Amino acid sequence: MKVLVSDNLAEKGIAVLRRTPGLQVDVKTGMSADELISRIGEYDALLIRSATRVSADVIAAADNLKVIGRAGVGVDNVDLAAASRRGVIVMNTPGGNTITTAEHTLSLLTSLARNIPQADDSLRRGRWDRKRYQGVELSGKVLGIIGLGRIGKEIAGRAQAMGMQVVAYDPLLSLEEARKLGVELLSLEQLYPLADFITVHTPLTEETRHLIDRRSIAKMKQGVRIINCARGGIVHERALYEAIVEGRVAGAALDVFEQEPPASDNPLLGLEQVICTPHLGASTAEAQEKVAVAVARQVADFLTRGVISNALNMPMLPPKAQAMLNPYLVLARKLGSLLGQLLRAGVQVREFQAGLAGEQLLQHAGVIANEMLAGFLSGMLPGRKVNAVNAASLAGEVGLSLLPPKPLLETNYTQQLSLEIATARGPRSAAATLLSGKLPRIITLDGFKAEFEPAGYILVLFNEDKPGIIGNIGTILGEQRINIADMQFGRSSSRDKAISIFRTDSPVPERLLPRMEKLPHIHSVQQVLL
Repeated sequence: MKVLVSDNLAEKGIAVLRRTPGLQVDVKTGMSADELISRIGEYDALLIRSATRVSADVIAAADNLKVIGRAGVGVDNVDLAAASRRGVIVMNTPGGNTITTAEHTLSLLTSLARNIPQADDSLRRGRWDRKRYQGVELSGKVLGIIGLGRIGKEIAGRAQAMGMQVVAYDPLLSLEEARKLGVELLSLEQLYPLADFITVHTPLTEETRHLIDRRSIAKMKQGVRIINCARGGIVHERALYEAIVEGRVAGAALDVFEQEPPASDNPLLGLEQVICTPHLGASTAEAQEKVAVAVARQVADFLTRGVISNALNMPMLPPKAQAMLNPYLVLARKLGSLLGQLLRAGVQVREFQAGLAGEQLLQHAGVIANEMLAGFLSGMLPGRKVNAVNAASLAGEVGLSLLPPKPLLETNYTQQLSLEIATARGPRSAAATLLSGKLPRIITLDGFKAEFEPAGYILVLFNEDKPGIIGNIGTILGEQRINIADMQFGRSSSRDKAISIFRTDSPVPERLLPRMEKLPHIHSVQQVLL
């Protein structure tokens, strides 16, 4: 498989890729958008930093692309929606630059408090302006952190060590977790008037774009100082400039800008109260090496072993749950594929609902249901590239409404999966479990109890509960020298309808299925491959 590295990546990361058997690595940096579009079609993986822009046009030309690896955290240079529609996994390396970005933020915090860059420049120009550059102490001041993720938590601990009181806003953090960090969790409305310093550490999204604007600044404490080492665009630069000029904001330290590099006439660059650095948050030798090695390993593991880490556009399991739940993810995909293949023949599907029994399965219902959906659509849409990344998007294309996963209340198994599909011709359903926690079995199909292993070639017959079914099918298979691996049968409570399952060692030619359907007492015959 071919890997393209289009941005400057630390050599140790490239070495990881080159040492991986089966990977061919090309390093081509500085390509224009047109050059990237003309070349990307031959590659299975693309590794980038922040310079390469992976637009929808690039992704449309990427016929073989399976994964995009970002050496770093932010992926605003990648069209995530376009990647998801094509089923391309987008990975980042969230932990690699945590410490270095936290340290840079603290460097800007102390520089902002003590006017260090301004005083240095003044002294070099022959001045001795001690009074002009009088600063403020950090000890006893309130630091407001917007976004208490990995970086925010590191900053909180270090700021507390300097005697600062830390308050934070993070809608995803629990009160209990905040208490463990010694941080008071507040709403933005509560944080703004309390904080002497505010630092932002959120991704740039539609919700966070211009989060700090005229209205939010108006709610802040007089003389607040603002730091942004996250993403340009979170702070409205014109609003910040006006607030500093008016004296409402005492100063700002910016490592990121809405346009990078910023235009020479950006008014913030002309203010002495503003400290600027050229996006250096992750720019240490250690951090660049860490993220390069991390993204290289993640991409190599995915291409060679199918292991997915730090994917941004698909549901992910916590590492601790991965080993236990992996067999259920495989089973969920096969359960979905079974019904998808049975419904392949032009049946209009309407609703999809997964069911789960078992505390651990219910805790991760979304991930398991998404894998089931990917299996269902791959079975129903042969020839389409379907995976856990684009399954939900494709569901919308075929008019399939996704209902929330539901708990299974009546079951004889401690862990169970089920799938119900509403179609224009009526409901279809199936259920599965792992016997003894390790043996995958389909346990019901369309209401019939019929326990069979979801593996290999499987004939599914719906028939009347009459004698002769086994003999007639066996005769046809015997004529073709197709061996039956095992057979399972189920009947309705009224004993007038039945299901017959034949697992075979080799595929049954499609031309034989109509012949089987014409046999006495048989309503339908379908073959699936699981």
